[in-house]
Amino acid sequence: MSLALLVVILSLVLLIWSADRFVEGSAVAARHLGMPPLLIGMVVVGFGTSAPEMVVSVLAAWQGNPGLALGNAYGSNITNIALILGLTALLSPIAVHSQILRKELPVLALVTLLAAWQLRDGSLERIDALVLLLVFAGLIGWSIREGMRARTDALADEMEAELQSHAMPLGRALWWLGIGLLLLIISSRGLVWGAVSIAQGFGVSDLIIGLTVVAVGTSLPELASSLAAIRKGEHDLALGNVLGSNLFNTLAVVGLAGIIQPMAVPPEVLTRDMLVMGALTFSLFVLGYGFRKPGRINRVEGAVLVAVFLGYTGYLVIGVLGT
Repeated sequence: MSLALLVVILSLVLLIWSADRFVEGSAVAARHLGMPPLLIGMVVVGFGTSAPEMVVSVLAAWQGNPGLALGNAYGSNITNIALILGLTALLSPIAVHSQILRKELPVLALVTLLAAWQLRDGSLERIDALVLLLVFAGLIGWSIREGMRARTDALADEMEAELQSHAMPLGRALWWLGIGLLLLIISSRGLVWGAVSIAQGFGVSDLIIGLTVVAVGTSLPELASSLAAIRKGEHDLALGNVLGSNLFNTLAVVGLAGIIQPMAVPPEVLTRDMLVMGALTFSLFVLGYGFRKPGRINRVEGAVLVAVFLGYTGYLVIGVLGT
């Protein structure tokens, strides 16, 4: 047990470091290759910060631990909104100026509804996973079209400033991209092994471990990116990281895991975890959209989000201790 815990801690540290190198290298390389800053912010950075969730969930499904894969994806979505955006708003209220992000908010709400509808029969079949991947491909196409059509946008301006502050030659960017990806895979294998070992040692399901330890760990790159963005006043970039990550988790991460290993879904995933994830997503839609004015998540709302995360995590822990 002590060895498994040590492996999890070391793997998480390596995972966070390698994810940062991977995202930075990808973003700078994309800029060198001529990709517009808005697309880099929407696709490369937003989805790149979800690389840990993708690698961990794919490996978990491949090794026959679908509960860990599903818990990691949905738990990360809950962590992204409740903990990361909550903490970010506590430090500095988040103002939403980007029109692109205001379009992504209702899309995320619809995608969450689709995911919940697929789980209504207690299973995630390969056809369900294929639908998720097709929707994801469609959203990538939509993002590229919107990014090419938009002449100016707050997210694009913030991303351009961020890229200029991390300027490096193309060769170095590709080096960090490759090293980051390699270490992501290595650290994810260690994390999956350690998480499964801990779950077996405590006699809890790998779903619970995925929803808690693994989900928070793989969401740390989003936390670091959002806190760094908010310190620089890049509010749209902070929210864009979370929106892109949640779309990626719900569609690509769960989709890939489901293609590899169709899974039976415990009823509590729909009645507990999906319910919390859906409520948080729709609350974010209401708070961040703004309707007739720019959206804004203030400190009080940030505190409520953090309280929801603590309450949800506490409920899971009490459930484990009570068994």
